[in-house]
Amino acid sequence: MKRIAFFDIDGTLIDSMKGIKDISPGVKQAIKNIQKNGDYAFIATGRPYAFLPKSILEFGFDGFILANGAHIIINNETIHSDSIDKEFIKYLVDELESNNIEYVLQGEKHCYMKKHFKNFHDYLDKIEVPKNYIKDDYKCEEIDIYKVEMLCKDDAMENLCISLISKNKQCDYFSSINKRAIEVYIKKNTKSKAILRVINYLNIPIENTYAFGDGKNDIDMLREVRCGIAMGNASDDVKKISNYVTDTVSNDGVVLGIMERIIKN
Repeated sequence: MKRIAFFDIDGTLIDSMKGIKDISPGVKQAIKNIQKNGDYAFIATGRPYAFLPKSILEFGFDGFILANGAHIIINNETIHSDSIDKEFIKYLVDELESNNIEYVLQGEKHCYMKKHFKNFHDYLDKIEVPKNYIKDDYKCEEIDIYKVEMLCKDDAMENLCISLISKNKQCDYFSSINKRAIEVYIKKNTKSKAILRVINYLNIPIENTYAFGDGKNDIDMLREVRCGIAMGNASDDVKKISNYVTDTVSNDGVVLGIMERIIKN
């Protein structure tokens, strides 16, 4: 019976804020070894498709859980997608723009962001997000949005964004790479639920599942799988619910986790 491993990106495979902008050769080889054994390797990230680095797109992963579970791709085919209510998106965009808060709307293939959002463009450049699939000309009522990311310059702006999100009880938020970048998603679309969709699609039992992560939005995923592996750089909240704590992303923690929890088993 095949096994399947899910890998978060930021803080797990790479750490753009610390200059680790590509998967290390050792981690690449370890993941390839999983696939050579006939097992699956999937990405499970909060990032949308448009924010995936070229190196990850071209690596050869068997599938992608994107936008925190709102979008699933297997064998280059979308098997699940779920967008945020358009009326709420319009309300949110109007409020953000009236308060001079920069944002990006994240869809299935493209993201949508105004050209004059200099701070957000600079932030994306810093973490080397490709711009190939970012559009600046759009109408909210004509696009399906899976996730919204807002860049807050201070606590007051962050609190305002959180209050806006609370207007829609179906939505929640988290921060990943940058504490000031608040990411809005639909509560029912989580990495754990996406994993269940994937393994049902591929007919893999939950007993054959593994996941690597480091952030708040990885907790449900690490709990769901047979073996949840926290990175050494993860927060204590993530570590305490995991089955195993590996080394940090800087020290190729994924390699150790694969060796100890997948290869040896």
